[in-house]
Amino acid sequence: MKIDHFEINEDSPAFIIAELSANHNGSLDVAIETIKAAKRAGADCVKLQTYTADTITIDSDKDDFKLKQGTIWDGKTFYKLYQEAYTPWEWHEQLFNAARQEGLICFSSPFDFTAVDFLESLNTPAYKIASFEITDIPLIEYAASKGKPIVISTGIAEIEDIELAVAACRRVGNHQIALLKCTSSYPAPIEEANLIMVKDLAERFDVIAGLSDHTMGSTAPIVATVFGAKIIEKHFILDRSIGGPDASFSMNEQEFGDMVKAVRQAESAVGAVNYKLTEKQKKGRELCRSLYVTEDIKEGEIITRANVRSIRPGFGLHPKYYEQILGQKVCRPLEAGSRFSLKDINND
Repeated sequence: MKIDHFEINEDSPAFIIAELSANHNGSLDVAIETIKAAKRAGADCVKLQTYTADTITIDSDKDDFKLKQGTIWDGKTFYKLYQEAYTPWEWHEQLFNAARQEGLICFSSPFDFTAVDFLESLNTPAYKIASFEITDIPLIEYAASKGKPIVISTGIAEIEDIELAVAACRRVGNHQIALLKCTSSYPAPIEEANLIMVKDLAERFDVIAGLSDHTMGSTAPIVATVFGAKIIEKHFILDRSIGGPDASFSMNEQEFGDMVKAVRQAESAVGAVNYKLTEKQKKGRELCRSLYVTEDIKEGEIITRANVRSIRPGFGLHPKYYEQILGQKVCRPLEAGSRFSLKDINND
């Protein structure tokens, strides 16, 4: 999978996304400054959300349309929340340009067909399907039909939902699919992260897998990286004090930067399956055990556990020969502190 210039595969570093969401708090200037801060923090990409209150729900005070899922937004209607949180469409072109000027990739989550069409007009390099839209198969199929990479969060998905979403992409010939493990709580409890799913998503569906994270801190992204996450998405805010619907579970520049460093260190620590030693490790083998003469031995004397021992350092004979040489006679005089060799019991 390739998003803009960033190649994402099993050997690539994780693609780190700063999710702007509602963290502009209604200010274009704040949104642009947030993009600049995301670049300084080490993000590879900034992601927007493309909807209006009218494209995502209806203005209704009926009980069905009131939030009561144990979230930080409970009590509000969907319409009022999305009126507060949306990113004005007239900002999008400026935000895409601001990201490009910073050397960041920019794409967005569409929430209906008109948003897909609008993002196509901006030449978006990819599409993100939000967790709560994973059941909207027509939307997924329409976005996938544009031939761009599709990144899908699985926060509220059962396995059938994921199967249907992946099949929708493949049905229109789009095989550039990434699935993100996600816990759709805000903030999400770390004990519900279930990050082993990252590995399972990749293997079960033969896709790129990653994490869209709503937990507090960097632990989940680091662990996900160890499990092979190739995309890490985290909500990003210039300063939590500006407020907004997503402020409380978003990372600021310092926190995000620390997370990026930790993820990169985790990638380095994971490494690859390789039993060959580095030159430094080979040097370290000098400190391992080997067979040494520990008491002077005359020619013809028998080797015992007292006069030849397995000790540090590692320049002598491999200890695997120890039981084999015990009880044999040496063919030459040996001085304490000398490396033992098979030649010491063999005249050849």
